[in-house]
Amino acid sequence: MPTAFVTGASRGVGRGVAVALADAGYTVFATGRTIDRAGLPASIVQLRCDHLNDTDTAAAFARVAEDAGGLDVLVNSAWGGYERMVENGAFTWSVPFWQQPMHRWTSMIDGGVRAAFVCASHAARMMVPQKRGLIVNISFWAAQKHVGNVLYGISKAATDKLTHDIAHELRPHGVAALSLYPGLVRTESVLEAAKAGWLDLSNSESPEFIGRVIAALAAEPRVLDRSGEVIVAADAALRYGVADVDGRQPVPLTLANV
Repeated sequence: MPTAFVTGASRGVGRGVAVALADAGYTVFATGRTIDRAGLPASIVQLRCDHLNDTDTAAAFARVAEDAGGLDVLVNSAWGGYERMVENGAFTWSVPFWQQPMHRWTSMIDGGVRAAFVCASHAARMMVPQKRGLIVNISFWAAQKHVGNVLYGISKAATDKLTHDIAHELRPHGVAALSLYPGLVRTESVLEAAKAGWLDLSNSESPEFIGRVIAALAAEPRVLDRSGEVIVAADAALRYGVADVDGRQPVPLTLANV
């Protein structure tokens, strides 16, 4: 069985990806600070891990090496950018940068970009010797235009640059790296904001949808040809015939309409 490592799987996109990859036949190792409360299927190996702590991260990858002996797919989904979108009854996620609480730097840059770099480094040490593998970094259109807030844009732009440059160094070793753009995903925090009337979910995606797309990309024999690219999940779903859990086909977002 192929092996996948999914970060930030306690909830949201990461949890959905872990479930979808397990359904696709992967042995899944899933990490998160509160992974023991995620309600994941028993078949998924759940590793409590705070990716702000490099010792935790190293121990999680050591477990994969010990149990599986190799790694086929890494999905970097860990970040805390959607935590505390509503504070004291106010939706602070979109306030100007000079009013942003600094915990968002830690959750988006340290907990997101830096964590992805560290995890990709560990994954590469396993994938390069086996001359195969796929690293998927969850990103978004905020890398290319202002969406939501300044820190969001910084984190996603850095994620795309990370993907592009590690792809360049991994390509000679047969390992691919992609940035994947979901649409509006029905995570717990997004659902909370929607209840308050701040978000429209009419073209939203389930967290599992993203995992289904990743499984299709990993199965693509020529995925290395696309290494370093930004891929819109809903576009890839159309290409590979992937539907959401409710049978719907989400409409791909574009730079113009995001």
